[in-house]
Amino acid sequence: MSSSQRSYAFALRPGLIALACLLPCSASAQGPQTYQLFVGRCASCHASTDKSTRAPSRRDLGQRTPERILTAITTGTMAVHTNGLNDQQKRDIAVMLAGRPFGEATSGDAGTMPNRCSGDAAFDNPLDGPQWNGWGADVENSRAQGAASAALPADAVPRLTVKWAFGFPNGESAYGQPTVVGGRVYVGSDNGFVYSLDAATGCVHWSFHAQSGVRTAITIGRVSSGGSEGYAAYFGDLKANVYAVDAATGLQLWTRRADDHALARITGAPALWQGRLYVPVASMEELVGGHPKYECCSFRGSLVAYDATDGSMAWKRTTIARPLARTGKTSVGTQLWGPAGAAVWSAPTVDARRGLVYVATGDAYTAPAAPESDAVIALDLASGRIVWTRQVTADDAFVWPCERENFSETCPPKPGPDFDFGMSPMLRRAADGRELIVIGQKSGAAWALDPENRGAIVWQHRVGKGSWDGGLMWGGAADGERAYFPNVDSYFGPDAAGGLAALDLATGEQAWFTRPPARWCGENAPCSQPQSAAISVIPGIVFSGSTNGVMRAYRTSDGTIVWEFDTAQTFPTVNGVAAHGGSLDGPGPTVVNGMVFVVSGYATVAGRKPGNVLLAFSVR
Repeated sequence: MSSSQRSYAFALRPGLIALACLLPCSASAQGPQTYQLFVGRCASCHASTDKSTRAPSRRDLGQRTPERILTAITTGTMAVHTNGLNDQQKRDIAVMLAGRPFGEATSGDAGTMPNRCSGDAAFDNPLDGPQWNGWGADVENSRAQGAASAALPADAVPRLTVKWAFGFPNGESAYGQPTVVGGRVYVGSDNGFVYSLDAATGCVHWSFHAQSGVRTAITIGRVSSGGSEGYAAYFGDLKANVYAVDAATGLQLWTRRADDHALARITGAPALWQGRLYVPVASMEELVGGHPKYECCSFRGSLVAYDATDGSMAWKRTTIARPLARTGKTSVGTQLWGPAGAAVWSAPTVDARRGLVYVATGDAYTAPAAPESDAVIALDLASGRIVWTRQVTADDAFVWPCERENFSETCPPKPGPDFDFGMSPMLRRAADGRELIVIGQKSGAAWALDPENRGAIVWQHRVGKGSWDGGLMWGGAADGERAYFPNVDSYFGPDAAGGLAALDLATGEQAWFTRPPARWCGENAPCSQPQSAAISVIPGIVFSGSTNGVMRAYRTSDGTIVWEFDTAQTFPTVNGVAAHGGSLDGPGPTVVNGMVFVVSGYATVAGRKPGNVLLAFSVR
């Protein structure tokens, strides 16, 4: 083991961990305060529904660099509109509008990196070998990796150590889950670059520069064109653009815009099935809907189906059935709209046997809450027709910051609890032979639905208390015996935050629940260790990270923790970029061919620690 590798295999450092738990973090440039500043200062011109305005639209502003936007609002013609804002607030607005950090245009390209892979590595039949493709490792989104593809025996997990680290240039939030196919790692970044790396060494094959940050996992699929066959990498960005690039070379094949709404974005990975790409669409309108000057609300979640070869649209289905309409005006003349909301934050799930695709939706933005909000929806794969909807939380009309103070006529009369579904439905077969759709919700409840009976509830189990910041957030995992769910509950303080539950897949009965160890808090125990990141399961082991940056491995049999690693530290990188880890949130680890891949530094929620590193672990 090299000296650099030895630096990672450290003993527990309670003092440093305690400090990390206590230090506040600056709010993300994509946080609600920044969106509110934009609405209050700029939206009357740049987000207006008046087509005659000469001001560039919110979408047009998104085509500009953060440097150009900052100049305009600091020393340019728009400076008068930002009087009273400090330098950081102005920078946050520029990054929010551009959808990427400062400096990304000149420093993120693979061509400038010292660790370019030598020659063109073979990329023949990459889908035939070990892989973790897309969000859930399979189209059922189980987040369960089989023994052959994992190639990581449970008794070897305690010997995992960092093999290599890759730094995202100028990265401020690491939120792209790695995909591993054909011996290559594909990962998106907040700087708008997608990278293809060698899984064994971390050398870089290519980079592709998208128009905005890429939060989705990458989906790899076979594509035929002009009589030749190749492989494409599919993903979306935070301006709701969809891309197909050559998986071997990084050359763009096609791009489309999934939704024209100014605040639309794609966070869930596309699902690929039989030549069609299914793309979920979400938005950030929830963060501005409560502002008295904002015309709340007009965004509606959707699923868009594209031909995977040429990007032509097969169909688009909004989650809300009722047409969007004007619903009145406020006392100062602000136009109100509805029904709106029911964003799709997570990857769709394919049910090949029934010819269906399942999506899980977020809350409504307008009252009365649409019946399609906080629901699992089944759509016909071929036509997009909605076959059934199972709502589990009614009357959840929520926009920020109405839950704190219902100060605006644009707020719902009674703000809901914000119990979105952030995770994908998991389609699994239980030990008794029944197929179930299993999913966890921000309410803290886990659900099993019956796909044979229009999503009828089979069982429910409360894992956490639930709040706007969890319960059950980004991703559970399920093998053939149990479903596993990480708990957030940061809202209720350190004693309630965190924990991993194992539930019997057939009955929902709890087999075990393991709290995060207090030793990571040092002398300041207890500290808050929410577990909001998606988790992953291999035979005998569940991997789950916490927002203080600690990744853990649990025995599936009893929940005993067998390995822990602090990712919230500085790492030497194969590409020479200064890099450090931070909070583990959003994406989960991927396990392929004896290696575990983790991104560290999710900072899109206030209080999370920023970072810019991809870590590759292997057994010593």
